[in-house]
Amino acid sequence: MPNIVEVTDLTRPELDVFTRLTEAQLRNRLEPEKGIFIAESPKVIARALDAGCVPVSLLMERRHIDGDAADIIARCGGVPVFAAEREVLAKLTGFALTRGVLCAMRRPKLPSVEELCADAHRVAVLEGIVDPTNVGAIFRSAAALHMDAVLVTPTCCDPLYRRAARVSMGTIFQVPWTRIGDKASDWPHPGLERLNALGFQTAAMALSDRAIGIEDSVLKEADKLAIVLGTEGDGLAEETIARCDHTVCIPMSHGVDSLNVAAASAVAFWELRYR
Repeated sequence: MPNIVEVTDLTRPELDVFTRLTEAQLRNRLEPEKGIFIAESPKVIARALDAGCVPVSLLMERRHIDGDAADIIARCGGVPVFAAEREVLAKLTGFALTRGVLCAMRRPKLPSVEELCADAHRVAVLEGIVDPTNVGAIFRSAAALHMDAVLVTPTCCDPLYRRAARVSMGTIFQVPWTRIGDKASDWPHPGLERLNALGFQTAAMALSDRAIGIEDSVLKEADKLAIVLGTEGDGLAEETIARCDHTVCIPMSHGVDSLNVAAASAVAFWELRYR
């Protein structure tokens, strides 16, 4: 039997994970094994469960108990299911975007870079991308367009941030990923050296006089290639570009000199996929 808990207001301490704790508090940097993330919408929650993520509790509109969330509730065993009318839940910021169902889940343990990349031929590296919408969109493209893994640098937005997960349509739970370093000084030099040691050529997506076109055969013929994408606005750091094996640009028309990083990632992933 599902463990349904009726909620008439949002002041209950059991709801803090949904209502009052910040993303940083949920992440729990001091004790990451106790960290929590929030998955929103039945599709995202289902993909998280498929990936082995462990649910802690659910919060939803009462009407979803026998509707969109019925399968989710069954899969979550006996965890508390906090249910309320929409008028109560509408007080939550952004609740309208959640499709009426949220799930607090344990943060999964991340693999090492070496474990993640052992059998990979194409990996995406996200350097300092702080917009969760872009991170989510890049993960969705990575899942659709044949990336084997995604690496995020220490200054990059957390892929488990709820908006990133929502925009990704849950694909952050389908594409293997991990952080390449724990502190800012771990990137770019140490991180790029780790990739080279694993047999990867590194390709910086950037505008440069020495850039080669994305259609260049040296890129397509690479057995292992890491595609490095930079932050919104400033792009990749100069040190990153200098230390990568290749600098790569996407030929454009009509005088356009750059694309949004999420759009550029989709072009790069498709063009440079492993063949």
